[in-house]
Amino acid sequence: MKLQRIVKMSFEPEKVTDFLKMYSQVNHKISGFPGCRGVKLLRGINQENVFFTYSTWDSEEALNKYRNSELFSGVWKETKSYFNDRPQAWSLDLVQFS
Repeated sequence: MKLQRIVKMSFEPEKVTDFLKMYSQVNHKISGFPGCRGVKLLRGINQENVFFTYSTWDSEEALNKYRNSELFSGVWKETKSYFNDRPQAWSLDLVQFS
């Protein structure tokens, strides 16, 4: 079964443009990482500085390989510099689908 990963991130409002620019440059690298089946970026409707990534991974092992990679290290270091609150993350199994 594939692993679903949701990460909630809240940014300083003046840093949102910087984050979106950086994300547009690395999204294809993350999506192309071995074991990743895709990443979507979602934005809060009433909180335009709150974003979520929704990604699908072959396994927890695949996700952990990404989290221990140079790619993740660089992306996360820059992303953290834009935060105004602690990120939250959940790893989930898909129970039902249509």
